[in-house]
Formats: sequence, structure tokens, C-alpha cells
Amino acid sequence: MELIERQHFLGAPDFRVGAPVINFVLPCYNEEAVLPETARRMERLLEELEAQELISSASSVYFVDDGSRDKTWSLIETLSNRSPRFCGIKLSRNRGHQNALLCGLMSIHGDAIISLDADLQDDLGIIADMVRAFRAGHEVVYAVRRRRDTDTFFKRVTAEGYYRILAAMGVKLVFNHADYRLMGRRPLEALRGYREPHLFLRGLVPLLGYRSTTVEFDRAERFAGESKYPLGKMLALAWQGISSFTPYPLRLITGAGVLVSLVSLSMALWALGLRILTEDALPGWASTVIPMYFLGGIQLLGLGVIGEYLAKVFESGKHRPRYQVESICGEWRGP
Repeated sequence: MELIERQHFLGAPDFRVGAPVINFVLPCYNEEAVLPETARRMERLLEELEAQELISSASSVYFVDDGSRDKTWSLIETLSNRSPRFCGIKLSRNRGHQNALLCGLMSIHGDAIISLDADLQDDLGIIADMVRAFRAGHEVVYAVRRRRDTDTFFKRVTAEGYYRILAAMGVKLVFNHADYRLMGRRPLEALRGYREPHLFLRGLVPLLGYRSTTVEFDRAERFAGESKYPLGKMLALAWQGISSFTPYPLRLITGAGVLVSLVSLSMALWALGLRILTEDALPGWASTVIPMYFLGGIQLLGLGVIGEYLAKVFESGKHRPRYQVESICGEWRGP
């Protein structure tokens, strides 16, 4: 703790003498099909980085099992028994990717932690560049996708559009960055102070500040298994990012209310003018029913958005833990 406090107040650690301990956190949910290959590649990566004297021999890989229903945890236990390079954290139930990732970031030691997915879509070849950037003084290194050739047209357009919408709302994001990043000890300790239950780490990390840089990579196809982020979960995460970082939707309701009021006033003046100045006024319910339904829809939409924000306040007030650890395995080196 004394070392952490000194680094926190005096500046970033100096690795000109000795290689840093770089640990890896990989959240897993029903990944039994890909986990053996992931472990093989990660073990080879550690050997290569150690041979280049970029990381310490004490560096390890931590798999976080997010309440998997298949044999993911038993595979993690087997890996940890076979090699001291592998450790595992098992959550008591499925808590979602962001909470599982946060559990790993907050639970283990190291000069820096690299988070990545277990499905082998993140390019391991850029990790050496990320470590070099860290040793050069950058405390956060973001892995950014160079292009989205592997995505469908729909996903590519919606994903890039989403980043631009958030930027327009004033949310500070790294464009085309997800959760593949390196974080030094100081930003990790700073992240510990953020207690909100609705996590959107790709928005939280840029808020921390600290010196940062980016490394580009090309995302590969999933090695095996199925995506754990279908459209429904992607939309939920997208709304999480918007509602957790900006009140813009609430202000949009105000703008919509003003616009509807102006349109309604214009319709009223038009109807009054038609009645007074001409004989073309047609009796009927359209002029009454259409504005009524329109205003009712706007009100319901506004109440729904307000309700979402109130729900966040309600859940935040409970102060419930974001995850519970059921068991761990391997040669654990916690803080």
C-alpha cells in the first residue's frame, strides 16, 4: 500500500531497472470451446514477452468466470493446476461482462493490467507495443480498431454511429475502442473510487485522466463458440453508456415539449384563421384526435426516459455489491 500511495502522489513508476509485472484479465462466459486455445496462445505470449524482457516472470493470466453454465470453470481449474501462470476467479452468478471485468481489475496486483476478451478476436500481437508504451510513461494504453471489416454492415454503421452520437452528447470516448486496454496502477486505484452500479468502463476510463495513448489493431473472427453479445445486450450496453454519462435525453424531452407546443399553437392558429377567414372549415374529429394522440405519445416517451433515470437513482441508493466471488484457483497474487 505504501508503494501505491507513493506512486499515486509522486508520479508514474520508473521501469528503467527491472521489468514490470503485467497481468492479464479475461472475462469468460460459456467459453469452453475456445478456452484451451486461448490459454495456449496466452502462455506463448507470456514466454515471448519475458524473452524480450518486457514483462516480469511474475506476470500471470487471470480468467474471470462470469457464472458460466458449461465447463468453463473446470477448464480454468485444470489450467491453474497445470501451470502457475494461470489463475481463476469464479463469480457466484452471472453479473455481466462489465462487472466481471471490474472484478478482475480490482482483485489482482501488478504494475499494470491488460484486459481483453477470451474469444481471441483481440489481436495479441499488439500487446508488446502496449507494454512498450506503458514503460515509456503512458499509464493507459487503448487498443483501437483500425477498421471494421469483420463486422456486418448493420453492426459497423450502428457502432460507429453510436460513438459519434455519444461524442455529440459530450461523452468523452475513444473512437472504436471497447475494453481492450492496458491500465497502470495509478488509474486502477483511481477507478476504485467510482462506485456507480451501472458500469460502462469505456466511458469511465477516459474520465480518469492520466497520460494515455492508442495502439491500432485489426479484430479477427471469433475462434470458436458464439458471440455473448447479441443485439439485445448490445442495445442495453449502448443505453447504459448514454444514460450513465449524459443528461442529454432529459434535455431532449424539454426540446420535444417546446417543439410540440409550437406545432400545436401553429395548428390552433391555422384552424382559427380557417374558421374566421374562409368557409372551408370541415367538421370532424381529425383536428382533435390527431394532436391528442401525438401529445400522448410524447408524454409517454418522456415519462419512460425519466423513469429510466429514476430507476438508476433507485438502484444506486441500495449500495448493493456489483459482484460476489464464489471461489478462486491458482497461485493467487492479490493486492
